[in-house]
Amino acid sequence: MPARRILLDGREWQVYPSGFLTQSVADEFGLIFVHGAGDTREVRVTRYSPVGRNASTAREQSLASLHDDELATLFRTSQPGERSPEAGYRS
Repeated sequence: MPARRILLDGREWQVYPSGFLTQSVADEFGLIFVHGAGDTREVRVTRYSPVGRNASTAREQSLASLHDDELATLFRTSQPGERSPEAGYRS
């Protein structure tokens, strides 16, 4: 799936479904927000539970159907990705 792009606080972020599956895979999945590239890249991660019109659709379709204001709300609940398995962290 191509990344969604959203402008937040004057910075462009790309948004992807993480692809990382948990035991709650039936009702939630991770979203990764990425700004920049290389050493200056910033990664943030959050969980998303599709509800209502999005509950029975595929992850990619659900993400594609979100409005920008819904993505902004999810971004504001995100956390830095340094220690997140969704962002590639391994202990």
